[in-house]
Amino acid sequence: MTLHPAVAAVRLGVRRALGGLEPGRTVVVACSGGADSLALLAATVFEGRKAGWRVVGATVDHGLQAGSADQAARVVEQMAALGADETFSATVRVEANGLGPEAAARRGRYAVLEEIAERVEASALLFGHTRDDQAETVLLGLTRGSGGRSLAGMRRRYDLVVRPLLDVARADTVTACQVEGISYWDDPHNSDPAYTRVRVRRTVLPMLEEQLGPGVAETLARTADQLRDDMDLLDDVAESAYAGLAGLPVDGLLDQAAPIRRRVLRLAALAAGAPAAELFHEHVLAMDALLTDWRGQKWVDLPGHLRCRRVDGHLSISR
Repeated sequence: MTLHPAVAAVRLGVRRALGGLEPGRTVVVACSGGADSLALLAATVFEGRKAGWRVVGATVDHGLQAGSADQAARVVEQMAALGADETFSATVRVEANGLGPEAAARRGRYAVLEEIAERVEASALLFGHTRDDQAETVLLGLTRGSGGRSLAGMRRRYDLVVRPLLDVARADTVTACQVEGISYWDDPHNSDPAYTRVRVRRTVLPMLEEQLGPGVAETLARTADQLRDDMDLLDDVAESAYAGLAGLPVDGLLDQAAPIRRRVLRLAALAAGAPAAELFHEHVLAMDALLTDWRGQKWVDLPGHLRCRRVDGHLSISR
């Protein structure tokens, strides 16, 4: 029997992403019970059996919806039925700490999944983000004026995190589940227009496809790939420059090109304890003005209860 193209696309994504993984290694698949993550888990189990990997399924209950514990239990049963060698279920308490509900939930989810990956000595932690998710991320970054890094979208891999499905359409993960007889959960949050991402998914992208022609999501995702290489190069140069600028001397910073200098300032703020999710471009520009438009300003307030000052020919960031 011929393999359905949707199933083949998901399996190919896993095979390409994990092609260099040695037999005997462990991979963790983050699984919400939605079509994307269940299709990913099924494909990883299939590829893992051929390659000799140990596949662990992990689901996280944020406790934000009625019946979420029951849903997590169902996902555990599904992961086991799909052939996962081991399953985990964890409950996290979502604490905003100045973040929006989505960002706070994501932070808690990633933290506990990374703990699970460490516990089982995993070589990779897989997430089921698709090409459509990437397109939404790029559009959101564009509307927020968040700069090149946001437009570069989600990274295919960093540290243990791997996203094998960034070249796979969401429609393919849904079809793959249907073809393989996998029942999936539709998270009510994914249809709630109160969330900006939902409005982008259900209104903005379809309108762009209608007005500009099909393929907008694919084009946005391709743009992210192209930008990411440029951003990675600039970030590498900035990290090298930061390592060589001990004490943040004003003259040394001014010797750097503006894109590198501002990245160095951001790195310095992060190193001092500024939360990445709250450190915006406006903060970096204000720090940069202490160098390029110095008029005796006392300080610049930064998130994390920090202040950046210009003192004796150096910038200083402290609480």
